[in-house]
Amino acid sequence: MNQIKKLLIIGFVWPEPNSSAAGGRMMQLISIFRENGFEITFASPALDSDFMVDLSEFGVTKTSIELNNSSFDDFIIDLNPDVVLFDRFMIEEQFGWRVSENCPKAIRLLDTEDLHCLRTARQKAFKENRDFEFRNLLSEEVAKREIASVLRCDLSFIISEFEMKILNDVFKIDLGLLYYLPFLVDEMSENDLEKLPSYEERKNFVFIGNFLHEPNWNTVQYLKETIWPLLKKQFPEAVLEVYGAYPSQKVLQLHQPKNGFFIMGRAVDADEIVKNSRVVVAPIRFGAGLKGKLLEAMQCGTPSVTTSIGSEAMHANLPWNGFITDDIQEFTTKAISLYQNENLWKESQKNGITIVNECFQKSKYSVLLIERINSLMNDSENHRLHNFMGSLLQYHTVKSTKYMAKWIEAKNKN
Repeated sequence: MNQIKKLLIIGFVWPEPNSSAAGGRMMQLISIFRENGFEITFASPALDSDFMVDLSEFGVTKTSIELNNSSFDDFIIDLNPDVVLFDRFMIEEQFGWRVSENCPKAIRLLDTEDLHCLRTARQKAFKENRDFEFRNLLSEEVAKREIASVLRCDLSFIISEFEMKILNDVFKIDLGLLYYLPFLVDEMSENDLEKLPSYEERKNFVFIGNFLHEPNWNTVQYLKETIWPLLKKQFPEAVLEVYGAYPSQKVLQLHQPKNGFFIMGRAVDADEIVKNSRVVVAPIRFGAGLKGKLLEAMQCGTPSVTTSIGSEAMHANLPWNGFITDDIQEFTTKAISLYQNENLWKESQKNGITIVNECFQKSKYSVLLIERINSLMNDSENHRLHNFMGSLLQYHTVKSTKYMAKWIEAKNKN
């Protein structure tokens, strides 16, 4: 009889799949590990939220932990996991040294979500009105922290092939430490389209995205101030509905019904909203990773218009389910033609299915992922011997971070 394998996930936040693509991504990972016989504990120092998923429904044990507290050491020694998955590099910084010290044999995985250093460098370049260059990444403080985290782990999940290339070409990371793992969804067929609302049954443009994510807020500003006035001038009946979790007052102030611009707030059921919308507009100007909202649009049979950043690493050079352009005027005219031309709309819809099946099919990646993790569990010693820079960083991190954390813990007790 096979011994049950234990997985500990240390989350930056509790998963909210209806609020963000990151939450959906985490549930995809949980699903793969559960299907492959792992007993899962999800621990996080985050406060509970009103919209977090009930992990017990997925057979996952939920545990609250504290930052800079040796109670975590007792917790992980008692749990004794075979595999530990860190949700973003900031979590590995906080807990990685405790894991390696108390459970040295546990395989350490990092889910980067997206490359934070790429998003930060692009955002800075955008705000300073200059072109982004790859060398900008090398001077980013976030890059130094994030790359150190990647090196300390046995394997890092990278969501985008573009980011795989950056890590290998710019940062010279050994590909043996990286694992390409995009969003993972079920296969679709053209029969699935027949179950969705038809072209005639749909109406309005839509944008959807979590407002705690800076690229989403910037996109909505851009829509309101630049894209929408142009589009409305050419297509006066147009209506845009903007949905997103955690809208701040500055977001709500953009609500302008007279101009067909509606800030709708949190989407109770994002899929239903996107399925009943005719076109997704996403003029994203900076960011990293993959855009969950655009994959969701494809799954909902909703064509989209986006930018080169929005579509980056998402379609393997297959025809987009709509249009990709960075030109404001072209963005506007393409959005209108996609909305008004039923044949073009249906052709774009089919393109989306092809992309879903070619680039994001769960069955294509999940088996190989578990095989890779099992291989690491069987030969972690040899794997780590070949990652000298990682062990060097691990050594120095334990020395420095350990005593900083113990100092904070002692200070908190006083």
